Amino acid sequence: MTANSRCSAAEPPGLETQRREIESLLRQCELRAGDSWYVVERRWYEQWKGFVETGDQNSSSFPGQIDNTELFEDLDSYHLKERLVENEDFMLVPAEAWHKLLTWYGMVDGQPPLERKVVDLPSTLKVEVYPVEIFLCLHSNMENVITSQFSRADNIQSIQKAICEAFSVPPGSECRLWMKSSDSSCERLRNIHMSVLDACLSSGMTVIMETRNADGTWPSSRPQIMRNSVEDQDSYRGQPGVCGLTNLGNTCFMNSALQCLSNTAPLTEYFLQSSYLEELNFTNPLGMKGEIAEAYADVIKQMWSGRHYSVVPRVFKTKVGHFASQFLGYQQHDSQELLSFLLDGLHEDLNRVKNKEYIELRDADGRPDQEVAEEAWRNHRRRNDSVIVDTFHGLFKSTLVCPECHKVSVTFDPFCYLSVPLPVSKERVMEVFFVSLDPYAKPAQHRVVVPKAGKVSDLCSALSEMTSIPPTQMVVADVFNHRFYKIYNTDESLSCILDRDDIFVYELSVLEEQQEEQVLLALYLRERSHYRDYGSGSSSYGTTLFGHPLLLSVPRSSCSREALYNLFLQRLARYVRPPDPSEELEEEEEEEEEEEEEELYKTQTNGISDGNEQEVAEKAGPSQTEPCDGDASANGQSERTATAEPVPAVNHTQPLLDHGDTETSNGSQNQTEPLCNADANTDAVDPCETTDPTDPTEPTDPPANEQPAKRRTCRKRRKSLFTIQAVNSNGTTERGSGEGGSAVSFSSQPYVAIDWDPEMKKRFYNENEAEKYVKHASMEVPQQQTTVQLQECIELFTTVETLEEENPWYCPVCKKHQLATKKLDLWSLPEVLIIHLKRFSYTKFTREKLDSIVDFPLRELDFSGCLLRKNLTSSVVPLSLCYSREVTSAVRNKSLKYKRRCFKAGSCSTAAAGETVFTRPEYLDEV
Repeated sequence: MTANSRCSAAEPPGLETQRREIESLLRQCELRAGDSWYVVERRWYEQWKGFVETGDQNSSSFPGQIDNTELFEDLDSYHLKERLVENEDFMLVPAEAWHKLLTWYGMVDGQPPLERKVVDLPSTLKVEVYPVEIFLCLHSNMENVITSQFSRADNIQSIQKAICEAFSVPPGSECRLWMKSSDSSCERLRNIHMSVLDACLSSGMTVIMETRNADGTWPSSRPQIMRNSVEDQDSYRGQPGVCGLTNLGNTCFMNSALQCLSNTAPLTEYFLQSSYLEELNFTNPLGMKGEIAEAYADVIKQMWSGRHYSVVPRVFKTKVGHFASQFLGYQQHDSQELLSFLLDGLHEDLNRVKNKEYIELRDADGRPDQEVAEEAWRNHRRRNDSVIVDTFHGLFKSTLVCPECHKVSVTFDPFCYLSVPLPVSKERVMEVFFVSLDPYAKPAQHRVVVPKAGKVSDLCSALSEMTSIPPTQMVVADVFNHRFYKIYNTDESLSCILDRDDIFVYELSVLEEQQEEQVLLALYLRERSHYRDYGSGSSSYGTTLFGHPLLLSVPRSSCSREALYNLFLQRLARYVRPPDPSEELEEEEEEEEEEEEEELYKTQTNGISDGNEQEVAEKAGPSQTEPCDGDASANGQSERTATAEPVPAVNHTQPLLDHGDTETSNGSQNQTEPLCNADANTDAVDPCETTDPTDPTEPTDPPANEQPAKRRTCRKRRKSLFTIQAVNSNGTTERGSGEGGSAVSFSSQPYVAIDWDPEMKKRFYNENEAEKYVKHASMEVPQQQTTVQLQECIELFTTVETLEEENPWYCPVCKKHQLATKKLDLWSLPEVLIIHLKRFSYTKFTREKLDSIVDFPLRELDFSGCLLRKNLTSSVVPLSLCYSREVTSAVRNKSLKYKRRCFKAGSCSTAAAGETVFTRPEYLDEV
């Protein structure tokens, strides 16, 4: 046999040359991850080695063709035998040495070359003799399974390619892979560029591939169709993109943002063409492992499949809540907040920059704006390069000026959306109730215009122009729950008053010429319960506030209970009916009932002894009719009655009010009958008063230790319509009487309550009349809603402002923080400009939502007046608009395939001529 017949490919070199070349390759070659080595049967290799060492071309030790038969279990599958040992069963040779041997000697027909990869294991580099054997199948036919081997260094994309070739999947089909382990659990193989080793794939596992349905869904997670059957859904054919989003519960903020982005043509084309698959960034620590981008792609592909009336974005919302906990649950949020998170998440998930380099920013230092702007944009793109940057990012010019050294700092900063403020009106409309001094005039509701940064005095001045009442005779108060929440001073800011507050303005009486000291008295109305409140530890009756409180200016000398009683009757005359003289208002209490009540009272107060009766009497409530110790004798002396002389209506039921006074008639105090002072403040007044003890006609009180065991009622007496009690600002806790026998205390703002017995209130208090009010003519004038132009918002955004104290600027020249002036300008605009209207105005006390209408053009929005970069081909930027209630997305009309579509939460009724607007309810977000 000649040398030519021994070589199947080419004439080999001399035997010594063969030995020297192969040994040199074996000696010099090192293991490197990813390199290929080949498995050679040891017997053949040893025979070849002996052959070349003999130096005889015709030696009988010629090895012949490379033959690895002894390494295989069978010659059908060519599977390697298990537990083969290197240097005993086989030899490993580098790829270059293998190709030389194959060229010189050839290989037995039908045998596959045993190529093996070098894999980087956690602790060492090793040639992978036994690759990973994986079962492959399609989701649509999981019974048809094939077996394939892959190196641990192969990527997942190679598995996907093998499946597509094995099952003839049409090219261009969008696929995704699932890894199924022996315990039947499935895990998504998201990163197709990841290695088999890193994906933790091992022999015996199954990889399942599914392709996206025509309707944009995946076979493994087909959503349930609402309002129609699966058959109807499959047969439905609509216009792509004309698709609603189901409200999952307060998710209109999310749906409106999704509809805006869905109708942003450049971004939607990017996802529909599956361009995102090649740019998914799974290693970005700022990203979300590609999951937000994939979830958004699923929603877009379903909406643009033309096979859905509406889509349920439940999976998308779940993903958003997973990465942004503020969106968990079903609370309401702002569309701009969701849109900002989504654009940032998409950018990081699709960022083409895998390793962000550190870039030190430079100040302008007098360089031309064009140079500084280009440098800033280059630096931005070195760290941020994605479809979001391509589509939505523009450039600001920021100018800071130090107020001391006048250092000018110019920087250029990228932006993704334009948050513009709304022009805030310097005036404010307030609705208040004016309570006139005329007791028969109903409260009048007024609508006044006041300075937004004004004071309470400005409110009084504006109301004075409508009522002709001097502002000095007005007091402003916030009424809440039948009490004064706050009584304002004239120098307090109106920003403390919210629009929802019930504001009452009270007219006060004119001061007299003698300039007598006036007391501003706050009057509450309370209704007593039928039973005493023993459970609270007090012997007084429980009370409940009702009606509207009043503010009265009262001379200090008129603060006695007698004077206040008359004054209150006059102020309440509109809805408090004076009793008719013929009406019986006398208390008639039987002696036995009184004694029984006293025994019950003693029982409820833990059996207070007779010696403590005076203390008990002093603790009794103001509405309690106390028995009079000095007016009853032990032998059952008959009760004494008051005179029945007629009195004017306003004084008809006037009770005894002050120390030593007796019940009056026609203003005279000539009565000598002793009365029980049921209306006196028991903290300051004895519960029972008599006339002058020196009067020989009047009986005197027996000593305390001679009091009878049982007490009797004093007499029949006239009942008052109400009683007067000093209280705290809440109208609950009772307080002591004022100095000098007055009914109020002058130590602080005096609050007084008039307590009504339920029966008396029912008879003499007209609740319907008390609640009536009239509307002033100012209430009939319709409020004109403010309309501003979008251009005004842009101009306001670019005005000079001074930094706040909480956010100063560090001046590099002064070496300290300064409240510099700042001006933002637009340098360059993106292809799609997102305009966010800042609807909320914040102060130290309030958060006000601005309801001004913003008017914006549907075409040819001109930014030339506020755009600094003048080298544009046209000063007018042609735009079409996609908008929601809170977000406006402006898209340049280049050569876009899509017409404008308006989606609003609820309905859409505005469109320019020739534009397509969809208003069918099933296509719109549900609120």
